Amino acid sequence: MVACEPGTTLSTATITYTTDQLVTQELERRKVEVRWLSCTADFGDRATPSPSASESTVADVDCQGQTNDGKDITVTGKVTRAVNGACVRGDLTAKIDGKQRFQVTGLGDCDATTAPPLAPPGGGAGPTTTVTVTRTVYCQNDPQCWPEGK
Repeated sequence: MVACEPGTTLSTATITYTTDQLVTQELERRKVEVRWLSCTADFGDRATPSPSASESTVADVDCQGQTNDGKDITVTGKVTRAVNGACVRGDLTAKIDGKQRFQVTGLGDCDATTAPPLAPPGGGAGPTTTVTVTRTVYCQNDPQCWPEGK
């Protein structure tokens, strides 16, 4: 799934998932053991991101988390581009216990044609997908069947 091709819109789900994944990877690359990190994205006053590829789409990002040794992690900034699981572009600042750990204009590979694997090399838990199927069964000839024969 690619979220930044011309003609498509940038979604908060793509931004939050990708920012969470790539910031965690960057912190761990910098020898910070991340216990957890959770991100949110907001398009501000707009109900939806701009629909045109020629317009700037900017989402405010806010992440909160904690290191394995109990220090607070905060990541704030603006994201202008995200490719699901592969890259984010914009301006992001990560702090640990209030001290800046990094400031970047992008993370990951925006030229990637596919997202990286969900599970880390060597195994480990990754995100899961739940599918709910709803079936309507008609039973009009059964007097016990309610409501309206369904």
